[in-house]
Amino acid sequence: MEQFGVWNKSSGIETFGLQDLKAVYYNYQAPALYQEAIERREAKLAQGGALVAYTGQHTGRSAQDKFLVRDAKTADTCWWDNNKPMEPKHFETLLADFLTHAKGKELFVQDLFAGANETHRLSTRIITENAWHSLFIRNMLIRPEKSELEDFAAEFTVIDLPSFRAHPERHGCRTETVIACDFTNKIVLIGGTSYAGEMKKSVFSFLNYVLPEKDIMPMHCSANVNDAGETAVFFGLSGTGKTTLSADPSRTLIGDDEHGWAPDGVFNFEGGCYAKTIKLSKEAEPEIYSTTERFGTVLENVVLDENGVPDFDDGSLTENTRCAYPLHYIPNASETGKAPQPKNIIMLTADAFGILPPIAKLTPEQAMYHFLSGYTAKVAGTEKGVTEPEATFSTCFGAPFMPRHPSEYGNLLRRLIAEHKVNCWLVNTGWTGGAYGVGNRMPIKQTRAMLSAALNGTLANAEFRKDDNFGVDVPLSIEGVEDAILNPRSTWSDAEAYDAQAAKLVQMFIDNFAKFEAHVDGDVKNAAPSAA
Repeated sequence: MEQFGVWNKSSGIETFGLQDLKAVYYNYQAPALYQEAIERREAKLAQGGALVAYTGQHTGRSAQDKFLVRDAKTADTCWWDNNKPMEPKHFETLLADFLTHAKGKELFVQDLFAGANETHRLSTRIITENAWHSLFIRNMLIRPEKSELEDFAAEFTVIDLPSFRAHPERHGCRTETVIACDFTNKIVLIGGTSYAGEMKKSVFSFLNYVLPEKDIMPMHCSANVNDAGETAVFFGLSGTGKTTLSADPSRTLIGDDEHGWAPDGVFNFEGGCYAKTIKLSKEAEPEIYSTTERFGTVLENVVLDENGVPDFDDGSLTENTRCAYPLHYIPNASETGKAPQPKNIIMLTADAFGILPPIAKLTPEQAMYHFLSGYTAKVAGTEKGVTEPEATFSTCFGAPFMPRHPSEYGNLLRRLIAEHKVNCWLVNTGWTGGAYGVGNRMPIKQTRAMLSAALNGTLANAEFRKDDNFGVDVPLSIEGVEDAILNPRSTWSDAEAYDAQAAKLVQMFIDNFAKFEAHVDGDVKNAAPSAA
């Protein structure tokens, strides 16, 4: 591939009839994309070399504006309680209007792979209106070798035109913003938003639809592996420590967000990382911090001071500030993006109520229960209107990206856990000594010590107790960890207040799981916490 890609002077792209274009820029690399983005005033340069872009009113995913075409193929295979349907006729109109809107524009094309496993990877074409979006997705997915581009045939396409405005009546959507997924024809249309994460998650959503049919478990997780080939998988919602805890200098990082679990092991879907940067510090997360000072990294909605230095403590635009960088910017990242079968699965939760133990061992049935529950808690100040801790249940630790019913993913995970004899752990990175506002956040050094004991096998010989509320096995002691912290009730100054809050949280779990009870067997139902 040439240093600055290929400029196609023809009038179109051989993809869904994109014609009468001013120019097409194929597979441009970072230098050319920097130049284009800055000349077009899409982005600016930060001190250190990162490219900084701002997304306007949309500083996160527009989940309410995402639609899935309901047709003969998807009608009976998708989970419509979780996915908004769009009629095929509305999608056809939307696509036609996208093609019309694109006429006369200069577009950027990246031909990339989703999936480090060559047998299961998805050839993906991303067409963008913005140069910085092209660099973002080039960082995020897997970049082909030059020889692989010569006969590249896209199996899946994303067209991202932020300047397009949808019409709810005409297009069967909600607002001027639309993310429309046609999984039968393998295309996603994104309009009315500049938030780059929509592209990444559109690819992930499609993989979540097609891979279970191939007996491959798609996972919203990070993963790492030690020198002995013992793989660890970290499930968790935003803010639970998925990226931070998997970035362990003593282990090789496979990836920080999306993986598949295939018959021959775990593989990264991506070739980059999309890390949150709010409150990012050089001391706490040096590997991630260093990427923000490198040429090629994209900073999204990060405020710069008068000297162009990023201010990671400034959340005035959004708390959801991000950096997107190639995986190899992390010193201990895997060169292959692949690892052996998992030995340990860690399910992360940030319990702002201060009830769950900091670490617990799960049976396969308990693992499926907590996987389907997908619990964490929002804290005051993270979202508008949140003034006290709120329970959040996002099934499979990624409900917005799950086209199929959660039981399909849950049953596949349970079978794989049993087949490969995987150890499963529930780790609470939330609060201890009381709920948010009273207690304190679990010390990261203590969490790392507990994880280390779980991953190196030390906890296999530990003495455990049954948690009174959740029935999980909690170790009585761990080297390097204060014994008191392992029993949440003992860290509260008011034990009765702990019991009352625990009863409330247990009931939240029970109420949330009611919708899954018809889809799981008795063993999983019995893994539920006990109401007093």
